[in-house]
Amino acid sequence: MNRHTEYDTREHLLATGEQLCLHRGFTGMGLSELLKTAGVPKGSFYHYFRSKEAFGACMLDRHYACYLATLRQHFTQGAGTHRDRLLAWYEHNLTQFRHSGTLGNCLTVKLSAEVCDLSEDMRVALDRGASQVIGLLAETIDQAVNDNSLAAVEDSHALAQVLYALWLGGNLQAKISRSAAPLETTFRYIKTMLDVPA
Repeated sequence: MNRHTEYDTREHLLATGEQLCLHRGFTGMGLSELLKTAGVPKGSFYHYFRSKEAFGACMLDRHYACYLATLRQHFTQGAGTHRDRLLAWYEHNLTQFRHSGTLGNCLTVKLSAEVCDLSEDMRVALDRGASQVIGLLAETIDQAVNDNSLAAVEDSHALAQVLYALWLGGNLQAKISRSAAPLETTFRYIKTMLDVPA
């Protein structure tokens, strides 16, 4: 098996696992189901991952890498000011929820409560990914202050943490209620927090 084929097989397992976890959760995804869906023999799985838990941590790292790349592209290349791009991201997610009743491929919402007490490796991967997203939000807040589209803030990292926590909480409430109302309320409040300069 050459290096390219190995990468493709590993990537295929991770991508397949992510889709199964989005539907069934991590504990609901059996290893035999993963292997059957991916069309990969059991021996090959253990060639790449020492355990299902190690697989889960790698899957989360991959998920956040993809998510951060998409987020960074939106914040650096989107239309309007940096404040406009921040608000457009939240609005895009709200629109997606209104149309489909879910936030699509969000493993954070799906797995955070499920795995944090079950797997320290996966908890660390979730925390690391969330920290990276918060860092990117803080960078974008600073850029919005610098381009004068956002009022000066005392601590951009603290504001980014609050924004992240509010949106995650709104997503969980929306998932529980199967209603966009919690996200709509959260978005209205986020807009007041991302105030324009006086």
